[in-house]
Amino acid sequence: MSDVTPDGAAELEALPSKELHDRALGLARERRDVGFLWDLLRAIPAAAAATGEVGRAKFDLLHGLSLLEEFTHAGEGEMADALRPLYIDYLTEHAKGT
Repeated sequence: MSDVTPDGAAELEALPSKELHDRALGLARERRDVGFLWDLLRAIPAAAAATGEVGRAKFDLLHGLSLLEEFTHAGEGEMADALRPLYIDYLTEHAKGT
């Protein structure tokens, strides 16, 4: 990725949620950015609630290990769609070079 400009943000918006997830996690791994991974883990319960899975969200808040399981699926389906803003913000702020 080149430096992300407003046009680059529009390009990110056009990507599938799974691609955004993969790019954001790849960049976080490359940067060794544990902070982003923590932000993602903290965002999962709200994303679950946004997809209508309120019971799942309450469970996630109370059970940290389930968050790790959710983390492994954060790039799939409705969960990935609910987390799109997090992925786009991260990629927009930190992406340099393709």
